[in-house]
Amino acid sequence: MRSAADFDYEAALAACARGEQAALRGIYDRDGRKLLGVALRIVRHRQIAEDVLHDAFLNIWTRAASFDPARGAGRGWIYSVVRNQALSLVRGGERELAVADEELDALGATPGQEHGMIDAIALRQDIGRLHDCLVGLDAAKRNSILYAYIDGCSHSEIAERLKSPLGTVKAWIKRGLSALRECMG
Repeated sequence: MRSAADFDYEAALAACARGEQAALRGIYDRDGRKLLGVALRIVRHRQIAEDVLHDAFLNIWTRAASFDPARGAGRGWIYSVVRNQALSLVRGGERELAVADEELDALGATPGQEHGMIDAIALRQDIGRLHDCLVGLDAAKRNSILYAYIDGCSHSEIAERLKSPLGTVKAWIKRGLSALRECMG
């Protein structure tokens, strides 16, 4: 298996946007296990995490054209799709399926655009606030949290990446999360 540095996530997303199924398979083969770990940490049940991962990959496939490399790394975008899918499920308490307007029209239904717009605006505000709060953390705490929640790394994997003692990494995560909760409050 190639290292993260050898895998071009941006090119894979561009290929997905062109309809190349092999690119989506490449992303899944490369990161599927870690992405399942990200979902599992949030939803806490393997079957539900597998459903989240399935739905997230459908979103990656259908939304790949919306990825903008100028706004961030492809790998981070992929991980955020999975994380957001899991968080949406936990927050909503139910499983939501994305359905195209054409499919709703075929069923004789109308999409609830007002509700969706309010949710989208609230999500953007939350993401903006979270970004500001993350920027306010020192680099060690911020990186520890991002490795844990975006990359799905264990504490020992983070310690290895940051070349720091395990106990220190655990303290950084605990204090960083505490600071984020206070900032987001």
